Amino acid sequence: MSYNFIALLMFASMMAMLISGQRVFGAIGAVAVIASVALWGDGGFELAFTASMKLMKWYPMLTLPLFIYMGYMLSESGIADDLYRMFHVWFGNLSGGLAIGTVLLMVVISAMNGLSVAGMAIGASIALPELLRRGYDKIMVTGVIQAGSSLGILVPPSVVLVLYGMIARQPVSQLWMAGVFPGLMMASMFIIYIIVRCKIQPELGPPISREELAEITFSEKLKLLRAGILPLIIFFLMTGLFLMGVTSLVESSAVGAMSATVAAIIQGRLTKKVFDETLRKTLNISCMFMWIILAALCFGAVFDGLGAVNAIKGFFLDQMGLEPWEVLILMQLSFLLMGTFLDDTAMLVIVAPLYIPLVKVLGFDLVWYGVLYTITSQIAYMTPPFGYNLFLMRAMAPPEISLSDIYRSIIPFVAIMIFALVMVMVFPQIALWLPHHYYGN
Repeated sequence: MSYNFIALLMFASMMAMLISGQRVFGAIGAVAVIASVALWGDGGFELAFTASMKLMKWYPMLTLPLFIYMGYMLSESGIADDLYRMFHVWFGNLSGGLAIGTVLLMVVISAMNGLSVAGMAIGASIALPELLRRGYDKIMVTGVIQAGSSLGILVPPSVVLVLYGMIARQPVSQLWMAGVFPGLMMASMFIIYIIVRCKIQPELGPPISREELAEITFSEKLKLLRAGILPLIIFFLMTGLFLMGVTSLVESSAVGAMSATVAAIIQGRLTKKVFDETLRKTLNISCMFMWIILAALCFGAVFDGLGAVNAIKGFFLDQMGLEPWEVLILMQLSFLLMGTFLDDTAMLVIVAPLYIPLVKVLGFDLVWYGVLYTITSQIAYMTPPFGYNLFLMRAMAPPEISLSDIYRSIIPFVAIMIFALVMVMVFPQIALWLPHHYYGN
């Protein structure tokens, strides 16, 4: 049996287990360990142990639970609610202003949390009921929340980019910087779409009435502004100190976690219930990531030993006669397909042992590819029939929003995200200028 056939058999076995409903880390890890034992005998049993020791020695791994803790502390304590009230007051007098404020809220939540789930939960529970009550079009605002929450995996401190950096052995700081301009560009495109759409059809996003605005005093506006600035201060302490070289990546995550806790204490919101919920959710997400990374390391070690990357490169470039760019496009299309039934972490772990070395062999920048992967995951999150965000929204949305409404809502935003992906592919400096400029100096 050739090594190429063994690699193909491993991949097929893993996909079959995933389709059958097995947990991601169990399917990937089991296939890796069974294959290693079959190939190398008793020595194969050491593969999982070696991978676990490598995982425990990864110092940057400490950033994952700390960033996740920070995000949940801000959301569970209600500090994120203050942000939405601030945007509600300051942007509500514009046509489509609350939808614009929702996108800005999603950007800030992304900068505090690094996960799309938190943005979706906050948007669906806080912003969506208010937008519907104000007479906003349900299809448009449902798409706004789904698209805005997807920015959480691109805008720093993206947990997904941290995970990608660990698997691809790329500097997380450079990956974060590479995600800044693409994330802001995409958010700006969402806002421009809302402005243009509400200009053409004002009934889709009616402004707050003058009577209601008159009831809000200037001092109340300033009070809300101060409350909304607090999360931005936390973001500066976390990311700003890191970019200035004052703190390391791990120290930056610790500063963010501590700042969020202190902010909750100062505002009198750190109750036992808030603390328990924050710790429970942090532990759940962190353990999930740890198991998945461990499985990915095992699977990657077997794939490296089989030389599968060189075989795949030879198949695409030599036998099929494809150019490197054509191979890259096929890889992105495969992400979109997998995204219909897997989340971003599962997709990365499944293809990381295969795609990341192949991208390097093809001569592409791995930091740039990390941004491409993340944007493609954002699109896949919202791709019918089984996009991850579609079902999250269905679970959180009120009864008047049907599944067909949710499917229709994402069409313009997916088109915008595909355009953004093409822009970053054609003009890599959109992602690479900031990390190259910063570290070049």
